[in-house]
Amino acid sequence: MTKVKVAAVQAATVPFDAAAATARTVDLIAEAASTGASLAVFPEAFIGGYPKGLDFGCSIGRRTPEGRADFARYVRGAITVPGPETETLSAACARHGIHAVVGVIERDGGTLYCTVLYLSPDGRMGKHRKVMPTGSERLVWGFGDGSTLTVMDTPFGRVGGAICWEHYMPLMRAAYYAKGVQLWAAPTADDRESWIATMRHVAMEGRCFVIGACQVMRRSDFPEDYASRIDAGPDEWMMHGRSVIVGPLGEILAGPLVDAEGILTAEVDVEDLVGAKLDFDPVGHYARPDLFSMRVDETPRAPVATVREGAPTDRNETVDEAA
Repeated sequence: MTKVKVAAVQAATVPFDAAAATARTVDLIAEAASTGASLAVFPEAFIGGYPKGLDFGCSIGRRTPEGRADFARYVRGAITVPGPETETLSAACARHGIHAVVGVIERDGGTLYCTVLYLSPDGRMGKHRKVMPTGSERLVWGFGDGSTLTVMDTPFGRVGGAICWEHYMPLMRAAYYAKGVQLWAAPTADDRESWIATMRHVAMEGRCFVIGACQVMRRSDFPEDYASRIDAGPDEWMMHGRSVIVGPLGEILAGPLVDAEGILTAEVDVEDLVGAKLDFDPVGHYARPDLFSMRVDETPRAPVATVREGAPTDRNETVDEAA
């Protein structure tokens, strides 16, 4: 199978409520499948929420009880991976025969991660943790390591990608290009017009199809007591969307969709990627490895490594690691 319909899901979610957001995602998986799509890409932090405008009561040298309460609510709305929510999402993909890429807030101990789940109809699941939270995101999200630079093989091509401003990390993009990504999932919270240029650049540089998905959220979609530093009336947009699907020569195939919910779709032919590399292959004939090279470390970086008596002490050898 080389031809496939792909979908970018642009919708409002239910912040801080994992059960409600998961139910919303299940409904949208069904809706995407009803269009004939075999792959649906959801926005960044669709389950758990993207806390746009929150400062969590923090400034240099100062934290507030109210900010800690905001963080506690954020933690309670996050999910474990794997967990009951991922089982529900996997069941939905199986029921509708669709692959899905879903942005979630993952809870691991006392730390949250901005994570993307790769889900298949046959029950396989992979994940990618955002390796570099942007700006104030670093206050509430941990850093992923190289062990989750995930690419999933599907009957219609290799699916992988990056989260939001990871797209501005050229070495990370190169690492994924080397993995042979053909269908590039781009969950994001960047809803600016300039983001479209980024999506077109990645498609052209990687010679891949790019499916970019962003939330649309009005102020009224957030809780009434949401302490946003962004001044907005109830009906004003706080996230504008601009989801888009782009072809390997930078051509826009669907979107951008602005200030509205909807599911963008496009039928793509993975076979077109062969001819697209006639004049450019970033990790092949255009790479110049005699001049430039890169090392990628995909070792899991657990903060605690337990070494038992008689076991090797070199971290590169086998030890029992606890996250």
